[in-house]
Amino acid sequence: MIAPGQASDVVIDVHGLTKSFGGRTVVRDLSLQVKRGTIYGFLGPNGSGKTTTIRMLCGLLTPDQGTGTCLGYDIRTETEKIKRQIGYMTQRFSLYQDLSVRENLEFVARIYGLPQPAKAASDMIEHIGLVGREEQIAGLLSGGWKQRLALGACTLPGPQLLLLDEPTAGVDPKARREFWNEIHALAARGLTALVSTHYMDEAERCHEIAYIAYGELLAHGTVDEVVRQSNLTTFSVTGEGLVQLAAELEKKPGIDSVAPFGASLHVSGRDAAALEAAIAAHRDHTGLNWKQIDASLEDVFIGLMAQAKDNVT
Repeated sequence: MIAPGQASDVVIDVHGLTKSFGGRTVVRDLSLQVKRGTIYGFLGPNGSGKTTTIRMLCGLLTPDQGTGTCLGYDIRTETEKIKRQIGYMTQRFSLYQDLSVRENLEFVARIYGLPQPAKAASDMIEHIGLVGREEQIAGLLSGGWKQRLALGACTLPGPQLLLLDEPTAGVDPKARREFWNEIHALAARGLTALVSTHYMDEAERCHEIAYIAYGELLAHGTVDEVVRQSNLTTFSVTGEGLVQLAAELEKKPGIDSVAPFGASLHVSGRDAAALEAAIAAHRDHTGLNWKQIDASLEDVFIGLMAQAKDNVT
């Protein structure tokens, strides 16, 4: 048996997590496994329970029901041990706005009892590309620079697990790409990352993904596995009158989702025969071009959102 805190292939292993607030169930019977060195994407709409789940994993919230371990430690009884070995990067910038880049990092180094905190901060400044900005006040940094600083602060103590809660919200595409390059470099060295995100291109950068909606886990696996398991048939439609066509198709049984993609519509359904029957009357319309395509991850998630909304009471 592997002792708590020792290296294991599984970093997060939780079963039946449930959490309610004010009589409303935010997370319901959620089970999850995350392997070491994995970048695990956690996706879902606002209010789906992603942040609540992350907080239960790192010991900030106690589940009402369910059991599990994080880094080999019990998420109910050994939360202080978990907290010492994780880096948690929240959606909002959580460092001191009125301290400089250097002062923030030195403060983190001292809090964690690192030897030579000034050198640890200086080394991290070089690593995250903030040389020349050491004395700049953190609150005056751009979104991308704040993101680098926050990630540097998270990784400074040498955690085994990163919990990143929508870390790239409001950041430009170049900064997002640089952030993900760094996350992959960290994962290659054995660090595990659980990342919640709304961006489909970010989801596709993850080794595995999970989709949670209204507190329930609806799909998980690699991107290819999630797309394949959806059993989704998708058509792309181009031509004239797409807005009116979308309004008509959304009302028909057999169609799970209709979504605009640029100058086309994606029309999807889980029952291929029912989908074909639903669109049959429109296939020969002059000015419309229909083409069956592979379902994208976004098609799958739009379909999952529609399913979840149908199940809410």
